Order: sequence, then C-alpha cells, then structure tokens
Amino acid sequence: AGVPVAKMSGRGLGHTGGTLDKFAAIPGFRVDLGVKEMVAAVKKCGVAVVGQTGKLVPADKKMYALRDVTGTVQSLPLIAGSIMSKKLASGADALVLDVKMGDGAFLKEEEEAFALAQAMVEIGEGAGVRTAALITGMEEPLGRAVGNALEMEEAIRTLKGEGPPDLEELCLELGACMLAMAGRAPGRAACREILQGLLADGAALKKLRELILSQGGDPRVLEDFSLLPRAEKQTPFTAPRAGYVQKIRAEGVGHCAMLLGAGRETRDFEIDLAAGILLKKKVGDPVKAGEELALLYSGKGVGPDRLAEVVQLLSQAYEIGPEKPPIPRLILGMRGEVTPRSPHPPR
Repeated sequence: AGVPVAKMSGRGLGHTGGTLDKFAAIPGFRVDLGVKEMVAAVKKCGVAVVGQTGKLVPADKKMYALRDVTGTVQSLPLIAGSIMSKKLASGADALVLDVKMGDGAFLKEEEEAFALAQAMVEIGEGAGVRTAALITGMEEPLGRAVGNALEMEEAIRTLKGEGPPDLEELCLELGACMLAMAGRAPGRAACREILQGLLADGAALKKLRELILSQGGDPRVLEDFSLLPRAEKQTPFTAPRAGYVQKIRAEGVGHCAMLLGAGRETRDFEIDLAAGILLKKKVGDPVKAGEELALLYSGKGVGPDRLAEVVQLLSQAYEIGPEKPPIPRLILGMRGEVTPRSPHPPR
C-alpha cells in the first residue's frame, strides 16, 4: 500500500511460534541482515523482516535474567518496559501492537491484557512515537496451521485469497490500523478497503515475492509448496464422538506441535520446520464420530510413544459437545488512536 515496514522479529520458544522460524522454511531466505542491509532492503521493496541483533537493547537481556531469578517475569510494568524498549530502539515512526489474550497467550485474563496494552501505549506516546494496540483473542489457534512450513503455506494461501477467515480478518484489521497511522487514507475503513483491493488484484502476493527475492529466498515456493520442508509422516487425529467443536485450547495445541518438533523445548533445540498440526475443524464446526479433527505432521525423531503422548494431549485440548457454541471473539478492543499526525504519501 506504499507504507514502508521494517520488522524485527524473534524465534519461537516453547509453545510459541517465531516469525523468523516461519521465514526459515523458505529455501535461502536470510533473516540475518545487518542494519545497513535492512535499510537498503526497505528502500528497495518497502519491507524487511530481520532478526533482533545483540546490539539492540542489550540491557533488557540482563534485566530479564534478573526478573527470572526474582520471580518478576509476570510483572506487567516490567513486561511493558521490556517489549517497548525493543520497539522504540528499532526506530519506527509509529507502532501497532497485537496484544494476545486467552488460553494460548501469556496473559489469560482480559483485564490484564487491556492493562498491558494501555501501559505500552502510554510508554510509546510518552517517547514521542504514535502507538496503538489491538487486544485480540487467542482462545483457539489463529487460522488452521500450527508449525513453521505449514504456517508459511497458509500465509501464502491467505495472500492468494484462500486463507482462513479469522487470519485474513486479523491481518486486515492490523494492516488498516498501520495504514491509518501512516496517513495512507482517512480512517480505518478506507484503509481496509485499500488492503482488500491489494489482496484481490494480486498486489499483496507480488509484494511477498519481492520480499523473498530481496532477502535471498526462492520465490518459486509461491507456486510450488513442495519446495517447503515436508514432513515424512502424517497422522490423523479423529473425533471420539459426534457433536460440535466447543473449544480448542490454543496452549495445548501449541504444546503438542512443540512435541512433534515444531517448537523449541530449549533455546538450543533444533526444530523440525516441517512438523506441526493442521486443524481440520475449528470451534463451532459440526463433526461426526471418527471424522478427522486434525492432521499431525512429524519426522523420524518422533517415535510411537511420543506420537501417542501427543494424541492424548490433543484429546484434552479439543472439547466436543452437543450444542453449537458461539464463535470466540477475535478482536476484543483497542487502546490508543490510529489518527496520523502527519500524512504519509504513497511511495
């Protein structure tokens, strides 16, 4: 849409997924760009996705280690300070934050999520950076794919207009906020229309191609998903009875994906980029007894015992009942304003 974005991301740990790991599924894609390379990439194609460097907010790492041994990891003011120190140090003109709340999120309660969002908005605005935060639900997994190559394929499908409705909706809302803060069009509704047009005419997919080329990746993955890492084994997970999917506990699903190799049990754990879970049914969907709820992707390192453990844990994450439940809310609220202070002309 003409608004440049420089994104610094991290790798996953535990049941949480990392943006860099997902891009690593694209053959040749580099995330280790230096600052000059990142700036050049943004100037060239308008976007770059890179890893955080050791020089970015080094004090935060020492403070986090201190929080770990003093039992203050869950202190909301310290969480806000840790996150915003990195965001502010990266030098963005405006920030749109996605604060997750629910079973799969660090913050389980709505009140805590809104408090954290408000604290981070105040820090950003106090530092002279326009900041807004969407509080979004993570009761069930977003989209249908959980795992690095699987999520990359789902992202590509979404840019082709074939993605899960909840993932597309969240991307449009976050993107509309970003465009509005950049002054691309007056108001979120008009900005959302711009994004929908870019999805429909293929410009969004073309931009991903430019990003992949800019960072050394193979753009053929956009047409040939077999170039992404593929799991050796696929195991169906089926419904024990008929009914409706009542709940899919996101943290439980994330933990199962980690056990299959998609996440890091420790920081130096080598993940299997092909591993993960593809959800065939989401909350509110009807299901028959014996029907496939999910498909488990794994490699040689996952033996029968580990697979049985995953199936047992996944059966606890899924809840099936006789009545159709309400669909979980995706966007719970917002803190901050998305009105631009100065217009940003299209590039």
